Amino acid sequence: MPRILIALVLVAVTACSKQQPNTEPVTEVPSAAAAVDAARLLAAGDDWANWLSYGRTYSEQRYSPLKQVNADSVDKMGLAWSFDFNTERGIEATSLVIDGVMYTTGSWSIVHALDARTGEHLWTYDPEVDREKIKHGCCDAVNRGVAAWKGQIFVGVFDGRLVALDAATGEVNWSVATVDTELPYTITGAPRVIDGKVLIGNGGAEYGVRGFISAYDVDSGEVIWRFYTVPGNPELGFENDAMKMAAETWNGKWWELGGGGGTVWDAMAYDPELDLMYIGVGNGTPWNREIRSPGGGDNLFLSSIVALRPDTGEYVWHYQTTPGETWDYTATQHIILADMEIDGKTRKVLMQAPKNGFFYVVDRATGELISANNYTNVTWATHIDMETGRPVEAEGARYIDSPFVVTPSYLGGHNWHPMSFSPDTGLVYIPVLDFPAAYGQPEDFLYRPGTANTGVSGVVGSLPDSQAERDAMRPLMKGRLLAWDPRTQSEAWRVEHNGPWNGGTLATAGNLVFQGTADGKFAAFTADTGERLWDFATQTGVVAAPMTYEIDGEQYVSVAAGWGGAYALVFGEYVQAESMPNVSRVLTFKLGADGQLPDVDWQPNVVFSPPPRTATAEAEEAGFALYQDTCMGCHGLNAVSGLLIPDLRGSGLIHDADSWDKVVREGILASRGMASFADHLDREQSESIRAYIIREAHRGKEVQEARASVSAAR
Repeated sequence: MPRILIALVLVAVTACSKQQPNTEPVTEVPSAAAAVDAARLLAAGDDWANWLSYGRTYSEQRYSPLKQVNADSVDKMGLAWSFDFNTERGIEATSLVIDGVMYTTGSWSIVHALDARTGEHLWTYDPEVDREKIKHGCCDAVNRGVAAWKGQIFVGVFDGRLVALDAATGEVNWSVATVDTELPYTITGAPRVIDGKVLIGNGGAEYGVRGFISAYDVDSGEVIWRFYTVPGNPELGFENDAMKMAAETWNGKWWELGGGGGTVWDAMAYDPELDLMYIGVGNGTPWNREIRSPGGGDNLFLSSIVALRPDTGEYVWHYQTTPGETWDYTATQHIILADMEIDGKTRKVLMQAPKNGFFYVVDRATGELISANNYTNVTWATHIDMETGRPVEAEGARYIDSPFVVTPSYLGGHNWHPMSFSPDTGLVYIPVLDFPAAYGQPEDFLYRPGTANTGVSGVVGSLPDSQAERDAMRPLMKGRLLAWDPRTQSEAWRVEHNGPWNGGTLATAGNLVFQGTADGKFAAFTADTGERLWDFATQTGVVAAPMTYEIDGEQYVSVAAGWGGAYALVFGEYVQAESMPNVSRVLTFKLGADGQLPDVDWQPNVVFSPPPRTATAEAEEAGFALYQDTCMGCHGLNAVSGLLIPDLRGSGLIHDADSWDKVVREGILASRGMASFADHLDREQSESIRAYIIREAHRGKEVQEARASVSAAR
């Protein structure tokens, strides 16, 4: 996750036509656990009862033909069962349901198997991730789900392992390290399986790694192929012609700054007829191209959609959404495949709404750009030139000579939260973010392996000192559910939410779109008009995407809930109070159910009792800059926590320099996720961060007392 701060600041591919799927769901249930093979995955679109892979089908449309729960009946839906994860970090998984068993993940890559009828616990696998590894995780200890194949469940583990589990027992069949464990790689995404090969990428671009995706044999864990997304040191030669071509678009010695980045941390899709798989590629190391590749260059394959042969990893084509990216505008966001009529001709298209704010429709056979338009507010570019396929950038947007306020922010107009597509309405349903960020050149840049290397000034984008100015920024922090027509590249309807970082979406044949929200609701909207028909209070923010399945003739709708992730950790000033507790659960609904959740005791206030300010102003300012680069990603913007992680301003540690240093540099709380930063900070730097926290604690106390005084006067 970014460390810069916010400022002002074919079987399986469903056609876009009205053609209906088979009228009868698959009723024959295999006896073996997770009995998923190639034929079954290819026919997943016709298997109404199950949810066999991350996006339900290889096309990743997240559309279900089930319609027992529909626009007329959804108001009768209630809680059928819930299952507590017993963790307190973000929950982002889409559960699988295969023949009556749900396979899902919580934070720290812990896998659970549940009875999908009742929520009864069947087994749990805990990979026992070293909690100190969180220092290499930009955006919480999250996991987005598992994959299944012939009695096995595959999970990518936060520390870089890929593990195959026996679907019946949860016992480990094999485990491999997919990355160099000495480097700051992580895995948060869900694997995919194509014809006996399990595919997984990784994260960690800001921390200094070279991105790639790998294919492993499902039975042995042996690596079959690996495709790097950015070139390595040219003096060592190139792995293939694609890397040789890509190297021509780079300058300088990018390989000495952590490898160039370009991690494949989320999006994947597959077209069986074309035999092409599609991956989305992330940002560079550092973000700032002026540092990463002095002299310019597109820096392939950063921020690109790349088509590969799944048998060999051979490069076929690419389309780069943000050439020479310099804002953390990844193209790792959800990819959807569909067949749709455009200008009187049926086209095989790929659709993506990446971070940069533009919605792309691309010919998935050739990589040709068909159309593009902004789906949210965009200030870094004016439009996409359809002749070149490139964005037309706004003057000064690259912040080379002076800071520049950009929309979308580094969290994007759309982040990892899955969108969905309905062939009934022809619309794509996008969880949109809409707020700005300020970028500026750092005073000096020193590459530090294992910590965030954005190459962007955190101080430039920090919050104003005035609380009134901070409060005035709240209306800028927007989030919405957007229904987008990909044929016309225009908005069909929108629903404004109370803030950003709302959950992924699910579309169904019942004319419904389901979405969880940051302010603690799980809601159903009409797919054609966006009318809100039903909601349920979840007690916590929902960021994961829902899914649906059928057992014994009853349709269930399920969502994993648990507030967390990048926005929840960083933007403590701008989260919805209702969503701030983390209550990590699976919530599953059906018609006629009336289950209730137990009450949650949540005390969101920080108790301020800071020691006196004894440090110099210079030391406090030095601590401010170090805090932005080192601490903000977990402990919050300008030291204001989202309270999923302790608010340092209210910590007793700030009263004692030795105790503070034992935590920050000696790592005495590493087992709880507070890693040692001795390799990045000396004693003086650690102490300057403490001085900054003390300053902000005094500021927070003054604001709290002023608000209490105003409240009492009323």
